Amino acid sequence: MGKRYITEGAGLPKWTNPISHAVVANNMCFVSGQLAVNEQGKYVSGTIEEETELAFANFFAALTNAGFVREEVTFIDIAFDDLEDLPTVNEIFIRLFPEGERPARTIYEAAALPFGGKVKVTGTAVREM
Repeated sequence: MGKRYITEGAGLPKWTNPISHAVVANNMCFVSGQLAVNEQGKYVSGTIEEETELAFANFFAALTNAGFVREEVTFIDIAFDDLEDLPTVNEIFIRLFPEGERPARTIYEAAALPFGGKVKVTGTAVREM
């Protein structure tokens, strides 16, 4: 089975960078780092809550366009510019991934994110075969 490259689709920002939103290989979906970027490809500066919500909306749009669902997410990587924002990011994460359905996760503070963003969400989904 070949790879599928998700470069555009419903709810996805138009990329100005030479990457795919997601790549599907066999039963796995690898979602590129998603930021608070609107469908026109413009960064949307906001509170940590607003940027996290939009980054996750873009993450789930990439996942959906690849034919995967939230329950198949197995790993999330969250980078943000201020580790003090962890409690707020955790609140959103808990709402999006209920107890017993939470993927493995890494979090870290990044010195800088593209566009001066506050948060970036990356992840992997696996479909059982």
